[in-house]
Amino acid sequence: MPRFKTRITELFGIDHPILCGGLMWLSDATYVAASVNAGGMGFITARTFPDPGAFRAELQKCRSLTGGKPFGVNLYLTPREAENTFLAGHVEILLDEGVRLVETSGMPPKELLPPLKAAGAKVMHKTSTVRHALSASKLAIDAVVVVGAECGGHPGLQLIGTFVQTPLAAERIKLPFVVGGGVGHGSQIAAALAMGADAVLVGTRMLAATEIGAHAAYKARMIEADEGSSRLIMQSFRNTYRVLDNADARSVAELEAAGITDYERYRPFVAGLHQKHAYDSGDWERGVLSMGQAIAFTRKPQSVAEIYAQLLQEADAARQRLAGLAR
Repeated sequence: MPRFKTRITELFGIDHPILCGGLMWLSDATYVAASVNAGGMGFITARTFPDPGAFRAELQKCRSLTGGKPFGVNLYLTPREAENTFLAGHVEILLDEGVRLVETSGMPPKELLPPLKAAGAKVMHKTSTVRHALSASKLAIDAVVVVGAECGGHPGLQLIGTFVQTPLAAERIKLPFVVGGGVGHGSQIAAALAMGADAVLVGTRMLAATEIGAHAAYKARMIEADEGSSRLIMQSFRNTYRVLDNADARSVAELEAAGITDYERYRPFVAGLHQKHAYDSGDWERGVLSMGQAIAFTRKPQSVAEIYAQLLQEADAARQRLAGLAR
């Protein structure tokens, strides 16, 4: 299996420059351990386990499943500060459990950095533009992620594509950097590395993976979906969200088109627990479900290890093709 040595593989001590970003309600011990055991890195989403005891148990389960190999935790900081208060306790727990790899996203993790860095943790912060990544790189972090407009979840307000952001990041960012957004084929990994990136971040490509703990009906919809099956919502709240084009997403779009600004009118559709219900029940028409354009590459049920193997084979084929074009 081909290997690519980069600053990110060295920083995280992994074989392959493929990171599985935190997926709310889905990035649990089973999925993250599968990513680690495939030679990459994954991040348990702390917000999926708000109860301290459940969070600690999930970390212990992941450590057991990886045979003690390092794994990561995702800490998402919302602009609503009151909803971030529990994260300080979760930082204490993850450090106590020996976790030293952290992916932060959302607001800059200024308050969380002192205890993390004092414990020797490696922190990677995720942003939606090169400009925001440059700002974040002034903090005491070790790496940054830049995600393009194609990504599921929050692609930012400017909606700049990954193919544009990657060479710009290589020119401007000194820290090791990862690119994501629309990445679901190995040739894109080869291209990203050629443009200067140190790794790629994948999320949507993994939504139908065997180890993802979601209902079979939801996974079947992911396999059926294509590059045109997502839509952008919540732009009127300056919180752009790329999601599966389903009934609830269309209801949100209708409210926005009508100029409704009362957030409570949106809550029945966008509340996080509705997402969890959709994953558990398989009713994929309910909830706003993060999904990017890379869903086009999800064509059959596969394990995480099989997806990694396919991505690496495709990346190596792209590398060989490029070498064959040289004169």
